Amino acid sequence: MRDRSFILGTHVPSARDLVHARFLPFFVTQLLTAFNDNVFKNALVMFALTTHQTAFGLGESQTIFLLHGLFVLPFFLFSAMAGQLADKHDKSRVIVLVKAAELAIMSLAAAGFFLKSFPALLLALAAMGVHSAVLGPAKYGILPELLTTETLVIGNAWVELGTFLAILLGTLTGSLAQTDTGIQVVAAFVFVLAGLGFGTSLRIPAVAPANPSGEVGYSLIGPTVEVLRIAFRTRSLFHTVLAISWFWFVGACLLELLPIYTREGLGAQTSVVVWLQTVFCVGIAFGSLLTERISGPNLELALVPIGAFGMSAALLALSAIGLHPSDAAPRDLHTLLATDFGPKALAGLAVVAISGGFFTVPLYAFLAKRSPSDVRARVIAANNVLNALFMVASAVLLMVLEANHVPLTTIFLGLSVATLLVALYVESVVPEYLLRFVAFLLSRAMYRLRVEGTEHIPKEGPAILVCNHVSFVDWLVIGGAVHRPVRFVMDHRIAKTPGASILFRKGKTIPIAPAKEDPETLERAFAAIDTELAEGELVCIFPEGRLTSTGELEVLKPGVLRALEARAVPVVPMGLDGLWGSTFSRKGGAALSRPPRGFRARLRLSIGPAIPASEVTLERIEADVRRELARESRLDVPTAR
Repeated sequence: MRDRSFILGTHVPSARDLVHARFLPFFVTQLLTAFNDNVFKNALVMFALTTHQTAFGLGESQTIFLLHGLFVLPFFLFSAMAGQLADKHDKSRVIVLVKAAELAIMSLAAAGFFLKSFPALLLALAAMGVHSAVLGPAKYGILPELLTTETLVIGNAWVELGTFLAILLGTLTGSLAQTDTGIQVVAAFVFVLAGLGFGTSLRIPAVAPANPSGEVGYSLIGPTVEVLRIAFRTRSLFHTVLAISWFWFVGACLLELLPIYTREGLGAQTSVVVWLQTVFCVGIAFGSLLTERISGPNLELALVPIGAFGMSAALLALSAIGLHPSDAAPRDLHTLLATDFGPKALAGLAVVAISGGFFTVPLYAFLAKRSPSDVRARVIAANNVLNALFMVASAVLLMVLEANHVPLTTIFLGLSVATLLVALYVESVVPEYLLRFVAFLLSRAMYRLRVEGTEHIPKEGPAILVCNHVSFVDWLVIGGAVHRPVRFVMDHRIAKTPGASILFRKGKTIPIAPAKEDPETLERAFAAIDTELAEGELVCIFPEGRLTSTGELEVLKPGVLRALEARAVPVVPMGLDGLWGSTFSRKGGAALSRPPRGFRARLRLSIGPAIPASEVTLERIEADVRRELARESRLDVPTAR
């Protein structure tokens, strides 16, 4: 197996790590829960479609939208109270009690299927919505308590992967409810799944209550206002919750539209709905897994705008494909794939889903990581409230659009434009993450990089990174290797490079110039350094002030000391080895004066323990950087060309 630590620079947790992290009972429980939810919901949709059920005077299509809204509405009503319960009590205990209630609800559902009682099934659907609303804050809130910081991203990725695989399997199983025999099978199956989920929930480790002295408000409005206030008082969490909610708005619209799109847009049989849902769920699962493979233990928020742009482009493609009703009998899957538009529609749906995985996994990990532990469940409850509000809004919007006969292509176009606006906004909020991700991709494409000592980079808070300056791409290698965005102090001429200057500006690089050349730029640079450090960011300074002309560490300039006079922060020494002799270095002449002569050369970035601000001297910095360059693990391989 390929050694991913060589690429990512650190140990990357695997599924085996999660098993040893007490994660397995929780994962199986949530997998069975999501599976059962979707078996029941999709069986109910298929039952309603095949038996032409209607409710409250609505038409058949509007009744399908109503089913989705009925399940989601309890999230809006009860998530806040659920968040307070999860913070006040042991979350594992809350999960067990909710799973016990699921047994009773699935008994009602089984009876509804056996008796073909649509009102009983609607009641069971609403009860399952309440069940899932109460479970959500405990389920996601317990994750950081079962996982380490290093396994949190992969844990969230596996939860998303499992959830959408459960949606897929639930969709396939629920489709059995198109026949009388299938309805009976589903009726027994949902009860058995509830029992299995209850059994595995008993194995989830107990955790200490986050806020045992907290109060639980049992009204519907007060707790909701409180959890929203808690989430929205932190700007980054507010943006995260809104972004996740938008994904669920788009996802809910697509899942609700698929039965209608299959029939009216593709002219296909009802059975083809299952295949479209399969493509969507597999795409989400694949996107979640791919996100984990790209991110490793890091939090790649840059994937969020990339995912949003991908969703927007794919929705635009679905709109451009147009509507193709069948003039004859409805098309089966084989006939649909034989058309020129069928494969395009499936591909567009897959891209929406894969991009959705890119969009959501980093956001959920960020929400769990950045939420204070004593209010984490309530922040997740606020997320569920907003998610539910957006999904209910999607159901209401689609009912209105259906009543006004708005074409599906117009709906897809509207979702594409709105998602594009979301993508542009997200990119404007976290542009520095995009620079970090571009640096990550480019550095991995150009070189094989080993990073040692990443544990010495502070997980949060300000610090100055110092490194020897070998080439014009040192920033690229360091920016891609460090798990947090870095503000690079960069020569003002390089910062103005055509094309790249836009990326540098978005990444908040700090242009600097010698005092003799441009004293105003120099003063602005030190003011910017202090501002970034005051905001808790990492700033990288190359203390030599210029590229080395010998390949060795040259005389250090006092810029680091001046920055520390204004703000005392730790200094992290680094040694970068392998770029001397590349076309970007000054070996044999000016940089970039020779064509590249190799590809994928090996580099090493060694990161040493931080130096406390009170102990920093130029001599100490030089000694520590030389120590990192001279470590025994120096790669005995050809240098970069």
